[in-house]
Amino acid sequence: MSFQAKAVIMNGKEMARAIKRMAHEVVEAHKGTDDLVLIGIQRRGVPLAKMMRAAIKQVEEIELPLGSVDITFYRDDLSTLGPNPKVAKTEIPFDVNDKTVILVDDVLFTGRTVRAAMEEIMDWGRPRAIRLVVLIDRGHRELPIRPDYVGKNVPTSQREIIEVRVTDLDNKEEVVIGEVNGDDPQS
Repeated sequence: MSFQAKAVIMNGKEMARAIKRMAHEVVEAHKGTDDLVLIGIQRRGVPLAKMMRAAIKQVEEIELPLGSVDITFYRDDLSTLGPNPKVAKTEIPFDVNDKTVILVDDVLFTGRTVRAAMEEIMDWGRPRAIRLVVLIDRGHRELPIRPDYVGKNVPTSQREIIEVRVTDLDNKEEVVIGEVNGDDPQS
């Protein structure tokens, strides 16, 4: 499967602005930061969660607990990934019981990744609530999952793909849209 980018739909400044706005919305909706924890979905949800944590710290002068989940073994299509799927680390160095988990991901598409992440978090304990933050909501949901906070809504076709690029992994910050040539767009 190959990806051909056709346009930048968010540059680094626009991404930072969206994350800062969503950070303010989270703090305002929860009337502060008490019992909030951040969990990023591997891969690009983790750097976005770090950015959100920094934005909250700038305003609230509190550093929220930060964790990450790798949903590989919670996917409903695990058997299609081949014999050696790439597995990242799940790190939740805090108790999720009775906390409000702010779950951060880059792109929301079918909802299957978010479902898998919620299942994994529930294996760690029983949060008071899980709230979803996504930088991009592209539509095409297959499950009844919707984000609580959205950086940008981008209507797409099934053949299009959105790629979020972050400094930690890609040496640049931007969001691009393009077309996929092959079988499966992103989930």
